[in-house]
Amino acid sequence: MSKLTLSVLCSFLAIAGCGQRTGLSGYVNPFIGASTSVDAAGVYHGLGKTFPGAATPFGMTQVSPNTITGGDNGPGYSDEHRTIEGFAFTQLSGVGWYGDLGNLLVMPTRGSMYTVAGKEDGSVKGWRSAYDKATESASAGYYSANLTDYGILAEATASPHGGVLRFTYPEDKASRIQIDLARRVGGRATEEYVKVLDDRTIEGWMHCSPEDGGWGHGDGKAEYTVYFHAELDKPFSSYGFWSADVPEKIDPQAEEAVSVPYIEKVARAEIIRDKDSMQGRHIGFFAEFPTSDKEAVSFKAGISFTGLEGARKNFSAELEGKSFDDIHREAVALWDRELSRIKVEGGSAEDRIIFYTALYHTMIDPRSFCDVDGRYTGGDGKVHEAGDFTKRTVFSGWDVFRSQMPLQTLIHPEITTDLIKSMISLADETGNGYFSRWEIVNSYSECMLGNPMLSVIADAVAQGLRGFDLDKAYLYSKNTSEHSGNGDLGFSPTGLCISETLEYAYGDWCIGVIADAAGDHEGAERYREKAKAYRNIFDSDFGWFRPKNADGTWVDLPEDGRLHEGFGAVESNPYQQGWFVPHDPDGLAELLGGREKTLAELRDFFAETPLDFHWNKYYNHANEPVHFVPFLFNAYGAPWETQKWTRTICANAYRNAVEGICGNEDCGQMSAWYILASCGLHPSCPGNNVYELTSPVFDRIEIQTSRGPVCIIAHDNGPENIYIQRVSLNGKPLTESHIDITALTGGSRLEFWMGPDPVL
Repeated sequence: MSKLTLSVLCSFLAIAGCGQRTGLSGYVNPFIGASTSVDAAGVYHGLGKTFPGAATPFGMTQVSPNTITGGDNGPGYSDEHRTIEGFAFTQLSGVGWYGDLGNLLVMPTRGSMYTVAGKEDGSVKGWRSAYDKATESASAGYYSANLTDYGILAEATASPHGGVLRFTYPEDKASRIQIDLARRVGGRATEEYVKVLDDRTIEGWMHCSPEDGGWGHGDGKAEYTVYFHAELDKPFSSYGFWSADVPEKIDPQAEEAVSVPYIEKVARAEIIRDKDSMQGRHIGFFAEFPTSDKEAVSFKAGISFTGLEGARKNFSAELEGKSFDDIHREAVALWDRELSRIKVEGGSAEDRIIFYTALYHTMIDPRSFCDVDGRYTGGDGKVHEAGDFTKRTVFSGWDVFRSQMPLQTLIHPEITTDLIKSMISLADETGNGYFSRWEIVNSYSECMLGNPMLSVIADAVAQGLRGFDLDKAYLYSKNTSEHSGNGDLGFSPTGLCISETLEYAYGDWCIGVIADAAGDHEGAERYREKAKAYRNIFDSDFGWFRPKNADGTWVDLPEDGRLHEGFGAVESNPYQQGWFVPHDPDGLAELLGGREKTLAELRDFFAETPLDFHWNKYYNHANEPVHFVPFLFNAYGAPWETQKWTRTICANAYRNAVEGICGNEDCGQMSAWYILASCGLHPSCPGNNVYELTSPVFDRIEIQTSRGPVCIIAHDNGPENIYIQRVSLNGKPLTESHIDITALTGGSRLEFWMGPDPVL
């Protein structure tokens, strides 16, 4: 039996004594996307980069196995690895750029004592263990693996602010847990502290700064402190610390923290047993205790980003007095509740696994950054009271504005409102007065480009969400455009001219939407005019968008022209990025010579696309710049081609496999595209309320929207019947290939009649 089949089976059967699963969480397979393998992807970006460990919906903690620390391995795990170096309590989902977090790494061991995890290739020996891939198991809120080097079964579950590891040991006089306090996915912690409170309890912190790596090898400027309060359910018979003599500073770009010379220094760390606390630049903790055969020992930890008091409160509220099985049951219940916001019928069993795993992946971020009492650390480094919202973090802006945040606005409006208030508070606390395009733990990492927070706000106000300071949101939106926008030239004369000019133009259009909501109609008109900036870099002689110098001259064309990746475009080529004029498809068609010529270009674009949708020069679903493009067929009068291609993408780019996400998951974006498209609805321009109609994968879909429950029915649907013959809303025929999403209110019934042939 394969691991994937076993994982899904275990979701329906009794796991860890928690009884039979009957809820939607039983469809979730967390192994989908759990690979960073460049070889499997065929490109340096890798594949899904998800983690398989335990989490709760939008929770602060993610308790997951880690198989690797260095390289572009954001989740700290990749399926092809054959050893585990520990179980961390914080992880990122689906990101490239070398990642961050992976803090509080805990490993059960016995036998020889090592002070370093070592290398998988055996070049440096350490505590890491081989594990049995055949019996490795994961489901929503649960993970397990047999650590074969030690004969230990390791299990993980999570609460919103903490987690539990349960280790089942063989008989041994000195079984052990070890905690690497310095460990961090993209580097190392800068300084750590741990204190023993009694023979079961420890607490401490890990401070991480950009000087020692992390997000973007430190270029992402992530700085944070993780605090923890932890308890074993068995007393220590002995304990100690280790402290390594390592360089005060490391070179993140050289990945010094995972180099053999550095690791060998840690392997020679001094073991200290005569203290009750330790503070240093690279320290660890271990506790020893006797175990009988098959004795289970649980390690519980509450974490916080505010302080030790916050960690204690989080522990007390969610973990104290509860068993592993109790906490697992609560995690499953949380997932069953949240996944039930969309219920689907029809499709294949594989389709439902893909769907609910995708929905699960959209509910990792933006995660809570608040303690249970509402306190959070702000952008000024001070602790604040959130009051009427949940402070959230990890806004992968350039990715998630396209599908992930529109999905949350539809089914979790409170998440969108929380994010807007969080980003306003961050702009206040830092004194920046503008929005970050990629925020992580209060850091303006400024990864990628564009002004994506403006899209989130525009989409929210267009759908009537308030609950946040609209005037301040408008002011900071204008400031954001001034800080990074097309400026007086009306375009961005940079090495990424096409990507920046087009995405900033859309951002200015979004400000127009926000301005109208704020009552500044004159200002709205000014920003709508600025949104035409995309026209300024269209070369009519070349017939496509082209980078332009600050003096107005065109940049010389490369030999492969608009197919040249990086020519004025980020992680794309001009052919891919040039379609990004979501706010003015008619204006784009005018530049291209009319609708028929535009349709011909679109058809050529898809005709050259490989049907596995892995990284390529045409419709590259593996990366975000093209995610709106299939819906342009609707705009240009050929909706059957939108239907054909979205069904093809859903069938081929998403699979129930480790390699089942064709590109980086990017904090929910890749999965959110599937969720919306497979439901037959997807925005083409967040902020205008227009959702494009396309071919649903499922026969019946019930969505709990922000305006009430909506039912979508696809009559005569199936793998051969992918084309919409007609459609109605509440019994009235629809003649357009799109719908105003606000028209879908409680009790709405959207019906599709499907057939094997396109309706031309």
